[in-house]
Amino acid sequence: MRLWYDRPATDWESQSLPIGNGAMGVSVYGGVATERLPFNEKTLWTGGPGSKEGYDFGDWATPRPGAIAGIQEALDREGTLSPGEVAARLGQAKRGYGAYQTFGELRLEFGHADASGYERELSLDEAVARVRYDCDGVGHTREYFASHPGGVVVGRLAASEPGGLSFTVRHTSPHAPEITVSDGRLTIRGALDDNGLRFEAQLQVLTTGGSRTDHLDHLSVTGADSAVLILSAGTDYAPVHPAYRGDDPHDRVTAAVDAAAAAGYQALLLEHLADYRELFDRVRLEIGQQEPPIPTDRQLAAYTGGASAHDRALEATYFAYGRYLLISSSRAGSLPANLQGVWNDVTDPPWSADYHVNINLQMNYWPADQTNLSETFAPYDRFVKSLVEPGRRTAREMFGSRGWVVHNETTPFGFTGVHDYAEAFWFPEAAAWLAQHLFDHYRYSLDVTYLESVYPVMRELAHFWVDNLVEREGRLVVSPSYSPEHGDFTAGAAMSQQIVYDLFTNVLEAAEALGDDEQEVRQALARLDPGLRIGSWGQLQEWADDLDSPGDEHRHASHLFGLHPGRQIRPGTPFAEAAMVSLVARGDGGTGWSKAWKINFWARLRDGDHAHTMLAEQLRLSTLDNLWDTHPPFQLDGNFGATSGIAEMLLQSHTGVIDVLPALPRAWRDGSVHGLRARGNVTVSLTWRDGAATEVVLHAGSDGPLRVRCGDDLTVVEARAGSSHRIPLG
Repeated sequence: MRLWYDRPATDWESQSLPIGNGAMGVSVYGGVATERLPFNEKTLWTGGPGSKEGYDFGDWATPRPGAIAGIQEALDREGTLSPGEVAARLGQAKRGYGAYQTFGELRLEFGHADASGYERELSLDEAVARVRYDCDGVGHTREYFASHPGGVVVGRLAASEPGGLSFTVRHTSPHAPEITVSDGRLTIRGALDDNGLRFEAQLQVLTTGGSRTDHLDHLSVTGADSAVLILSAGTDYAPVHPAYRGDDPHDRVTAAVDAAAAAGYQALLLEHLADYRELFDRVRLEIGQQEPPIPTDRQLAAYTGGASAHDRALEATYFAYGRYLLISSSRAGSLPANLQGVWNDVTDPPWSADYHVNINLQMNYWPADQTNLSETFAPYDRFVKSLVEPGRRTAREMFGSRGWVVHNETTPFGFTGVHDYAEAFWFPEAAAWLAQHLFDHYRYSLDVTYLESVYPVMRELAHFWVDNLVEREGRLVVSPSYSPEHGDFTAGAAMSQQIVYDLFTNVLEAAEALGDDEQEVRQALARLDPGLRIGSWGQLQEWADDLDSPGDEHRHASHLFGLHPGRQIRPGTPFAEAAMVSLVARGDGGTGWSKAWKINFWARLRDGDHAHTMLAEQLRLSTLDNLWDTHPPFQLDGNFGATSGIAEMLLQSHTGVIDVLPALPRAWRDGSVHGLRARGNVTVSLTWRDGAATEVVLHAGSDGPLRVRCGDDLTVVEARAGSSHRIPLG
């Protein structure tokens, strides 16, 4: 399973091939005369403490007593307020927000001209990128991988003829680092001008045959048989409030490169493959696909959205690619995947390549547990917990309440306050949405020790909302409330109410599991407006008042949170029917991430054909040649959301029932999937023929009853005992 091309990349965003080990990422161009390798280390950020602009965490620079109450009173009088008016009274300009930075790029100059037999690939089975071509009768190969256990990126260059490899390597950077060369090692060291964050990268070049020469700011290799490149990088960032600074990265980077150089290429590769395959090989999807004998970009261009074996091959690859990207951009010990995962080639990326928490960060982790990659969740868990301390200050100073909060977007420097972009600055519900994933992670594992670690985080958020809900017509509502990037401010918008409902119910379930009693939250839930109303044309209302237009095709469908990722709206209910009416009205358009969310919506509504239509729309109109999702511009949440949606089509468990093939499209008439996860600590494998399940294999990691929804008659294999027997399933 691979992505492959018959020409080098010429555009970073749409054509380069990404490799990563969680903390570091490299984009492979595969050029013939010049190889470009832009690289990243996920903690290289401007902004935050020490920024020349100053930094205030987004908290109000001066107290604004009564500001929120004034907005609430105005909403009571007028019903709606424009985003601009609310932003003028509650927002403020960003100071020291910063942006995710490129580390620069390595450039390898080969001097090759015309090449034949060119091929560039990314093997998803191995997480290895390769380049092959012939030049002047000599075969040239390059192989790159990013090792998580080694903390390095490794490359091997080789020629088919002895002495056939010669090249120079240098580093280019927008950050004006000091560059030194000694004993085949290029060291790039400096500090960001904006905030003084110290950074360092080291590249060790090892050769077989030929000669290696150190120059003032670059290295050259002449007449070698092969060469190995070993790269590591780091900064003095530390996820510790309020300074966010730790040790100088020099010793860590040096140790990683030294250890990798001592281990040697083959040992590093074997260690990498073992580590990566332990995760990637857990899930296999077969939907009758057949790989066409054409490069991936042409395969994408030829995709019709139909049911051909070649179309299914692209769909299966896209599913696997989403899992690959999550493994590559989110591993323990670093920050979570940001808007661009870990890959970025500029100093001013779109939306700062930050952590948008009004859907995007959460969306990145939808496939983590369900596609059996629970280890990739560790950076998300650590990051959310790191927001609690600055979020407490924001809750106290902005709202005068208990608990903690974060608004629309954040950074590695604990930005929990507001800015002044009117349509995306106010979203205190974000923290509750972040916490949903913490509880869902427990639901997949049933690990009580983990639940004990996140329950206090969830409980504080519930107390924040107990303090900040207001009573309107006998019910508790969120005010001010804004349905993300759409319409006016109101009180009690559907998404706001559904998120708080989700938080309260999760907290109460967690409390019961831990033997706690949260009466305060229980009482608030009993009075909470649930945010579910059916409007005049049968739609699920986006706002408390019936303001929806059937001609509105806005990319957001935030009022369907209770359908997905929530579990408030169940199939077969009037609210599910109303959600379907809303989705039909919104249409199948939108940005890449929006289409991915719609795959999940339609899967939850058990309409597999419409879910498949949305997958086809995303591939046809919102996918770049390297299969990155595009908003536009590129951002990875669409890849992760689509991978989640495909899993939702095949298996659901959010209601407490293992729902087998709930939204199987007609395009996938025969197939199998191995290794998906269901809530309740169950690993599930399925086989189906003619659109119906023929075998369901359940491997339960915990004792207790399992509820399964499927056909009336099939074989259920009890994996632990190795026996099988027929049981009726409803």
